[in-house]
Amino acid sequence: MAATPQNPPLSGLARALVQAGHLKEAEAEQLLAQAHSTKTSLIEQIITSQKSSAIDIARFVADTFGYPLLDLNAFDEAHIPSDAIDRKLIALDEIRFQTGLAVDPIVVEHPKLAPLVNKYAETAAEALKNFTSEDLNLDFLDEETSSKADEAAGQEIDDAPVVKFIQKMLLDAINDGASDIHFEPYEKFYRIRFRVDGILREVATPPLAIKEKIASRIKVISRLNIAEKRVPQDGRMKLVLSKTRAIDFRVSTLPTLQGEKIVMRILDPSSATLGIEALGYEPEQKAAIMDAISRPYGMVLVTGPTGSGKTVSLYTCLNILNKDGINISTAEDPAEINLPGVNQVNVDDRAGLTFPVALKAFLRQDPDIIMVGEIRDLETAEISIKAAQTGHLVLSTLHTNDAPQTLTRLMNMGVPMFNIASSVLLITAQRLARRLCNCKKPMTVPDQALLDAGYSEADLDGSWTLFGPGGCERCKGTGYKGRVGIYQVMPISEAMQRMIMSGASALDLGAQAKAEGVKNLRESGLLKVKQGVTSLDEVLSTTNA
Repeated sequence: MAATPQNPPLSGLARALVQAGHLKEAEAEQLLAQAHSTKTSLIEQIITSQKSSAIDIARFVADTFGYPLLDLNAFDEAHIPSDAIDRKLIALDEIRFQTGLAVDPIVVEHPKLAPLVNKYAETAAEALKNFTSEDLNLDFLDEETSSKADEAAGQEIDDAPVVKFIQKMLLDAINDGASDIHFEPYEKFYRIRFRVDGILREVATPPLAIKEKIASRIKVISRLNIAEKRVPQDGRMKLVLSKTRAIDFRVSTLPTLQGEKIVMRILDPSSATLGIEALGYEPEQKAAIMDAISRPYGMVLVTGPTGSGKTVSLYTCLNILNKDGINISTAEDPAEINLPGVNQVNVDDRAGLTFPVALKAFLRQDPDIIMVGEIRDLETAEISIKAAQTGHLVLSTLHTNDAPQTLTRLMNMGVPMFNIASSVLLITAQRLARRLCNCKKPMTVPDQALLDAGYSEADLDGSWTLFGPGGCERCKGTGYKGRVGIYQVMPISEAMQRMIMSGASALDLGAQAKAEGVKNLRESGLLKVKQGVTSLDEVLSTTNA
């Protein structure tokens, strides 16, 4: 029979069966047509039509194509990794890519394989649905981004497995509570790492050959220039998980020797609405902060290293203050969390929109509250303090080790001591420590080690238990799940104001704060250990003695 567009030339298994005499060519063509119309496989049609048995076909395929024959009855279903691959993947190269494993093909009888495939495909689909607690509805919320993605889909990033793989990485990162995703190309391998609870861990090693496709796909959905690979770029994207939940990603690309490294910062707006109780402040610390941000004017400063949770603390305060009768403006580099009702401005030094320029504009916009992402220079500090002195509440951050050092840092910038003393209401220094998982276990530590850590003799009264990390499936064996803030909350008292006016050092100011009952970072951390919230090792590694 001559081949027609409706009956294409036989290939693969059909051709092999015809050549071996198991089927006539007309029979093979008819079975293929039936398989196509019923959306089934050729093997199913052969078995249904009783042209051959399942075991005979399996043996024929094994002999013809040189693959080993496996009896699934002798295989334990419990050992099958149910979530290893997408049910739509077929090609071996695609399966190797998605799993990161070496794949050796085998032959099994179709009637024994089909039920297992259906069973585990349904299990994977149910697990994905359970993850979102509702129907999964992924969307990149931006018409311009969508059109660019559609345009690029027909060009260099039309590889569906790459798209699905990146989407899976984003969902896995959100599910694991990651703060950052690192896509890292090296000379002989490519790896992806998540930062979870402050610790980076490797989660995937896709083939090095697809590094360009991964970079291009991420750049398209982040509205970055795909063609530009020589200079760093910054972008954003939004991943809509449902009608009530969307996650923002801040994307940064960096040209390296082996390709573009991409870091995606996960910005969950829900973190700003958790409430101040969830951040880990002690009752007296919370009371001091609430008193400071309720003032009509003055300055509240949050300090700490990068990644210590300063942004979440500031946004939590803004969320408390965000009411219909209040005008709030923020200048950030960049704005990390979107807060409806707050006028957020991204500074852009290249365009001339610097922190000082934004602040001067704010003062002409009738503000009640101003948030400055970071005080980096004298001009920004002077404008912020001027605003705090003229009837505005100003919130901002600095990079200093503790609260007393923040005051001397402002002095060293050149801010007059009188202005500091008259404007600063409260300074908070903070760190983030990993929170012990529910699998935590009691530990015994020598008394001398506890004394060296900072506990007093009175603390070692046997009334509390020291806990350390355990290890379970929930925490992936680390013993920690989530993080908790450790704080030094220092209100500026009248005595401190006088000391600032006289040019006191950070040590003197720290001693005065301690005399007034302010706990330093180490003391606050040790209290969290007594409460069983975190471990002694975490406190020692995240706070200064």
